Amino acid sequence: MAARLLPETALTALGRWWARNEVMYPEGTPGAHTISYVPARWAQITPWPAGLAGRSHAGEAGVSRAQVALIVADALKRGIPREALIATYVWGKGKRGTPGGSGPSTLQRILTAENLDAALTASVTTLQERGAKEAYAVLHQAVPGLGPSFFTKFLYFTGQALPTVSDPAPLILDGRISRRLRSLASAIGRETGIDPDGSVAAWAWGDWNWSAHRYNVYLSYMHAATCQVASTGTWPSYTTPDLLECALFNGAWAT
Repeated sequence: MAARLLPETALTALGRWWARNEVMYPEGTPGAHTISYVPARWAQITPWPAGLAGRSHAGEAGVSRAQVALIVADALKRGIPREALIATYVWGKGKRGTPGGSGPSTLQRILTAENLDAALTASVTTLQERGAKEAYAVLHQAVPGLGPSFFTKFLYFTGQALPTVSDPAPLILDGRISRRLRSLASAIGRETGIDPDGSVAAWAWGDWNWSAHRYNVYLSYMHAATCQVASTGTWPSYTTPDLLECALFNGAWAT
């Protein structure tokens, strides 16, 4: 994948996706990407971020990436990293979070971990000082119940909140994105004969628990692929890799 990057079919699909979504993301960032959630379903979760709708709200509410980044920046400034985690977790779960379900109940268990605040604080410091790969390693298998699909959201929004973060900056990596990468890697493996049955792609891009090395491979790939697609003229030349991640999440280059 590193040598091939995006095939022509993916580049064409991305161009079509941008043509449909340019109005939504005029600055070439996915800040307007909004997720719907039901605040009342998270009634037992504290500390509840003030930037989210009140938990007495029984209907749906929406929160964008830009809004989550502001919530995270405020929480980190006040030294409450778990509040930042809550905001990113609720955004990540969206309407899938149900009372007693895998969203609120899992988050509640995560919040009871004795080492949670220390692990989150260490990851923020590491991200500032040593970069995304090492910050990922700090959180990998560190807190029971907090897997990469959600702690990479915390790292991504933390990277948005910090004044400076060295490249490659953190991005979200979850099961949906991994499946897109596995499909793409399988297609390239068949075309090149390197991985004719897709077994290597399946091993490298499983559904969860990626190593820090694999996360760094993902970041490097996404940064390189962003340069590639930006050179086509059908993608904004001023964009950052998180727009490509957003497109990937939304299936823009499913193969």
